[in-house]
Amino acid sequence: MLGWVADRGPWVLVAGITAGVALPGLAAALVPLIPHMVAGLLFLSALRIGPSRMRASMRGNMRATLGVLLLGQLAFPLAVVAVVWAFGWAGSPFAQAFIIIAMASSISGAPNMVAMMGFAPEAAMRFLLIGTAILPFTVIPVLWLVPAFGGLTEVILAALRLLVVIGASALLAFLIRGFLWRDPTWAELRGIDGCSALLMAVIVVGLMSAVNAALVTQPAVFALWLGFVLVVNFGLQFAVYCALRRGAEPDKIAALSVMAGNRNIALFLVALPEPVMAPLLIFVGCYQIPMYLTPLVSGRVLKGLDRGAP
Repeated sequence: MLGWVADRGPWVLVAGITAGVALPGLAAALVPLIPHMVAGLLFLSALRIGPSRMRASMRGNMRATLGVLLLGQLAFPLAVVAVVWAFGWAGSPFAQAFIIIAMASSISGAPNMVAMMGFAPEAAMRFLLIGTAILPFTVIPVLWLVPAFGGLTEVILAALRLLVVIGASALLAFLIRGFLWRDPTWAELRGIDGCSALLMAVIVVGLMSAVNAALVTQPAVFALWLGFVLVVNFGLQFAVYCALRRGAEPDKIAALSVMAGNRNIALFLVALPEPVMAPLLIFVGCYQIPMYLTPLVSGRVLKGLDRGAP
């Protein structure tokens, strides 16, 4: 049954989005459980990869990985800030939202999404681990240049908490794979993929709680923000895909494309000052829609690449 779910993973996520909009009571009830479910999702992703494949992925790739992440999490947001300043858009909530996307690290579910699209998730996990580890350092110059964001200490502490959650979840999964479950079958790996798809669908139900009220009370504002996040998310993914498709490995292209548009903006929801984030709550909710449509939409583009290892 879980293998059947894995084969239909992108549509399972669409069902989660639909349920989040249609069942506001359930969405609100799931909100307190989101951090725990995210930790479970990270555990499943690391359990699927295993320690030996993760070590092989890290070996010889650290310098290139760090360079790519510094480009994406430091140089890119600084360039966005420079453009915002040059055009006088510092007070625009759309400009602020774009800066938040640019300086965030990859979402925790990126390895699961990459696996769902048929590519090996090791590269996505590598970018997630290292990107989260350097986030407390890469956000400093960006937040310094945008004093309206404030909250430097809070952001760094939140990033460190996220790193601890990721590290603990991955360590537990690697210990299980290293000592108790060394050689899972292909069917068992597909079972993990099915569990990941179901858990991601449940998570998005809770994340959609911020959208429900906006759909009723501010439909025009909701539509404007939805259009914005669709353009930004898929635009960034497509730009990275076009830049890399002729030279990089398919697994790396998939990982970087997913990471480019899907960033962990929820981290800043709890870390930045309330006056900054309050007007952006609709943005945070709308951002979940292209995020969870990524395996379905981007997967159709990426399927032209050679498939990675299972």
